[in-house]
Amino acid sequence: MKSVADAPNFQLNTQDSPPVVITSDLRKVYRTGFFLNQKVVSLKSCSLTVHKGETFGLLGPNGAGKTTLLKLLLGIIRPTSGRGSLLGKPLGDRSVKQSIGYLPENAYLYDYLTGWECLQLAAGLFQIPRSVQRQRIPQLLELVGLSKSDACKKQMRRYSKGMLQRVGMAQALINNPEVIFLDEPMSGLDPVGRYQIREIILALKKSGKTIFFNSHILSEVEQVCDRVAILTQGELICAGSLNELLGERNTYYVKGQGGDWEILKKWLFNLEFAPDGSWEGELQGDSYDFLASLRLMGGQIIAMKLFRPSLEEFFIKTVKQIGNN
Repeated sequence: MKSVADAPNFQLNTQDSPPVVITSDLRKVYRTGFFLNQKVVSLKSCSLTVHKGETFGLLGPNGAGKTTLLKLLLGIIRPTSGRGSLLGKPLGDRSVKQSIGYLPENAYLYDYLTGWECLQLAAGLFQIPRSVQRQRIPQLLELVGLSKSDACKKQMRRYSKGMLQRVGMAQALINNPEVIFLDEPMSGLDPVGRYQIREIILALKKSGKTIFFNSHILSEVEQVCDRVAILTQGELICAGSLNELLGERNTYYVKGQGGDWEILKKWLFNLEFAPDGSWEGELQGDSYDFLASLRLMGGQIIAMKLFRPSLEEFFIKTVKQIGNN
């Protein structure tokens, strides 16, 4: 698949600029029941910021309010209270529509159109000239890994889930948007399909696009996101870079025995000795230099592993803590 970075018309200026997304105490309450006299709080006082050129992942269990937040940012629904902005304009401002792309979790695509016709339809809605369409549509098909033969000859009712997702991704990019919103872009895909969507997101990231997406596949999020946030029960629990939330990548848990106490204290944080003569602590720094120093001290390693948890481990622990409170 070709990277959008290879196409000049997709390049963006990623210099310092105002945040792309800002929300402050954003709240959404739905009314339900026969007389609409019952209230369901879908989002509670959500405040976050997304910067230009950033890949931002929104995580949370089903029913956490992720899609509600996405729809508020896109102006599909209105907040009950709070405020926010997208590309410097208040949420719901129509002038930003031309600059955003959106792939919903279950994109509705016309069964009896081909992929090419679907992209032509989307391009027409954005009033993209035919001359530009003839150049851009083949570029997008190559980017998303959809053959021209399938796109031109096969109606979408005959497409697989992965092929439909690729068409949906191309449709979200047809207007060369500044900001791309993706709602569960890897939902229902097999490992090959997830890999291909991940590569597309990485290509968009490389070109300087701002990407905001929801996903349940945390291993994929960990590979592509600059920052993440966790939303549960409508409440934003935490937000930050992976290093801020999980810890630095070069931190190790080390357990051993023997060696010199004073030298070990210079290498290890939170150093503790056990009654059996073993010790354990956290190593930050060059692991090879530490092991060489330990050998010179006559010490031995019992166990050594990365101290930093995976995003999935951190997510499960955080959600469980909230559920127990």
